[in-house]
Amino acid sequence: MKIAGIELKNPTILASGIMGTTGAALVRMSRNGAGAVVTKSIGPVPKKGHNNPSMVELECGYINAMGLPNPSYTGFCEEIGIAKSKTDAPLIASIFGGNATEFTEVAKGLLSSKPDCFELNVSCPHAEGYGASVGTEPDLVHEITASVVDAVDVPVWVKLTPNVTDITSIGRAAESAGASAVVAINTVRGMAIDIHSGYPILGNRFGGLSGPAVKPVAVKCVYDLYEALDVPVIGVGGITCPEDAIEMMLAGASAVEIGSAVHDDTQIFEKVNKGIDTYLQKYGYSYTEDITGLSHEMI
Repeated sequence: MKIAGIELKNPTILASGIMGTTGAALVRMSRNGAGAVVTKSIGPVPKKGHNNPSMVELECGYINAMGLPNPSYTGFCEEIGIAKSKTDAPLIASIFGGNATEFTEVAKGLLSSKPDCFELNVSCPHAEGYGASVGTEPDLVHEITASVVDAVDVPVWVKLTPNVTDITSIGRAAESAGASAVVAINTVRGMAIDIHSGYPILGNRFGGLSGPAVKPVAVKCVYDLYEALDVPVIGVGGITCPEDAIEMMLAGASAVEIGSAVHDDTQIFEKVNKGIDTYLQKYGYSYTEDITGLSHEMI
């Protein structure tokens, strides 16, 4: 299947931030069935991230405040090269910056490692000056997207934050600037407090909630974006089984990214793909494209 400028063997993709910090980990996920893999977000300068605890499991998923730790683009080209040499699955480089200039600098710096696509992280909820700090303003998203699109010769996807009043306005800004697809959603801003000490559990105090709790939010965002945009929507958020992926596709997702579920099951991609195949056969469909956005036709 060909989606948003890249060819996938199947519609499941490793989401950014999970098992994407080394070339070896990316290769492992592709061999475990992921149709494409996304790196951990890479920025313009080395960043150590927030103090621990930075990721905590809750009863409804995970809450994390990693703070975008990364070695910078100059320190990550080799890892992308390792992954590219050992797998034919498309490799998507997730990048971030504080403005259009920094985003473009990172994208150009990674081009030598030949990523198949860039995913612009304008949606991380807990990194001051980055992510959602720039991704909640349509004009800034348009400027950043247009700058990267003009600078590279591969598709550019834009990962959107749900922490806005109207996600479609951000999606339209990305689309009008030349994005090949939008990815929805990143984590939902949240917090957890230890009732015995009274202290916030995370070192950063607040972070981003992922896992099953955010799936209904993600489904609604994908549904709205599918109606508002002409470019494909990649759905992500709370997918833990085939049924979750199918629901996201019915809402309008052309493909899905899987993140938190990998923590419990590194074989999740294979299981989701088999479940999708079974569903398509059961209801007489030939391709996942046949069910993308189908729920919109039911009204």
